[in-house]
Amino acid sequence: MYRYDELDRTLVRERAAQFGAQVERRLEGDITENEFKPLRLQNGLYMQLHAYMLRVAVPYGLLSSVQLRKLAHIAREYDEGYGHFTTRQNIQFNWPKLRDVPKILEELASVEMHAIQTSGNCIRNITADPFAGVARDEIEDPRPYCELLRQWSTFHPELAFLPRKLKIAVTGARADRAAIAVHDIGLRLVESPGGDVGFAVLVGGGQGRTPALAARIREHLPKRDLLSFMESILRVYNRFGRRDNKFKARIKILVQDLGPERFAEMVEEEHARTRDSALALEDEDIARVAAHFTPPPYERLGSSDTGFQGAMLRSDRAFARWVAADVLDHRQPGYAIVQLSLKSADLPPGDVTAEQMDAVAALADRYSFGRLVVTHRQNLVLTDVPVRQLRELWRELDEIGLATPNVGQLTDVVACPGLDYCNLANARSIDVAASIRERVDALEREASLGPVTLNISGCVNACGHHHVGNIGVLGIDKQGVEHYQLMLGGCSADDATLGNVLGAAVTGREIGGAVERVLRRYVELRAFPTETFLDTYRRLGPGPFKEAVYADHPKP
Repeated sequence: MYRYDELDRTLVRERAAQFGAQVERRLEGDITENEFKPLRLQNGLYMQLHAYMLRVAVPYGLLSSVQLRKLAHIAREYDEGYGHFTTRQNIQFNWPKLRDVPKILEELASVEMHAIQTSGNCIRNITADPFAGVARDEIEDPRPYCELLRQWSTFHPELAFLPRKLKIAVTGARADRAAIAVHDIGLRLVESPGGDVGFAVLVGGGQGRTPALAARIREHLPKRDLLSFMESILRVYNRFGRRDNKFKARIKILVQDLGPERFAEMVEEEHARTRDSALALEDEDIARVAAHFTPPPYERLGSSDTGFQGAMLRSDRAFARWVAADVLDHRQPGYAIVQLSLKSADLPPGDVTAEQMDAVAALADRYSFGRLVVTHRQNLVLTDVPVRQLRELWRELDEIGLATPNVGQLTDVVACPGLDYCNLANARSIDVAASIRERVDALEREASLGPVTLNISGCVNACGHHHVGNIGVLGIDKQGVEHYQLMLGGCSADDATLGNVLGAAVTGREIGGAVERVLRRYVELRAFPTETFLDTYRRLGPGPFKEAVYADHPKP
């Protein structure tokens, strides 16, 4: 993984020291909260409903075991003993005291981490395929390009005060696991007919108040032009993006207003002036950064090392369920990708305790070369586990509550913290996730539901990505009472679609039953036992599901 050079170390240490002085001025009353607000937001510090919240960047989701131990220490020493992994592959601490935040930033700097640009109208944490570097369907590892983008965008003076925040996702695989279609900018490594690898560029996706799917404005951008083309996009956005209305300030609104074709023309005109600038990436520039992402020292494992697996799976049904749900094929023979579900019944989605973080760090050292990844579905991944050690790892994960066999299934719920923490939220998300889980657990045992994604957001800002859940739940306020809109048909993969509102919002007491009725109707109507929920919905449309939910519901 990328290691800081002296410039990186100096920059992060100095930023922590600067913020320490700013916090001291606030505590002494030398500056007001309004004066302090832009300073704290530039350091990832939010004011939530009950306390400050610190959002820590995890670039492209990649963590070392050393870094995870530090996060566990911070959770234990400065917070309430846990952290919350987010849909941007970051981690949030919900209860830090203001006077402690500069110490936390110093601690983070000691392990090459920070909270810079996790808030504000700038380029946020750049996300990637969580299986980058190990996926069998990968054309090329996207992480070196994520790192180049991170270095280019950090403290870039022209990009520090954009019309609104901007989010970038990058994938190098044939299957999109980075949700690039619902990002402000999505980048996909693709091969040209002649075999050259470059980038397909998508712009104008996003969720929130006005959800949209991104438009493709370049089919094949040469690697050399990556940074200069990105800067051209941002210059057009900076010049023409709306600054008079924050609800119309995202780049998706500009793309819609101009039209994708005109927006693309303006970017190309700008790029014609800048493509041969100092931002041009030479082969040696890419190679320098790519050298940080060389494969670990894999053993040469053959069939004799993995052949026992079939007998073991046949003899142990619990182990077999976990492998089927949470383990994926690796590009290196004899190794596996192991997903750690943070969706047990004991904690809110995405939450992990300090003790679990310490334990996972130890497991990463023992089984996965000391590295792991955060996913945008709020889970963790051990990327490089020898197949022969899967059973041993499973037992240890089970002991710490992280072997729930449900990744990609209905109870693998994505949810924001909602009204329990966030002052922007209209409704609770954590309780709703627990309620739905309780209702559908029994149904899952009755009839296998297969892959179904369920996403919950407590407000229109869509931090829970409800628009792209196969089943999406949005919390709204109706005359002071928490209600929930039900959406169906969303998807963030290659065939990305935005979910459609099914009908009138229901109360918190009713939403669990509504989701259960949708799923029971799916089981009745699927064409064959393995037809997925999404395929069934796309085949039949909303009619039968709407009837199932609202047949006995009083009209609003």
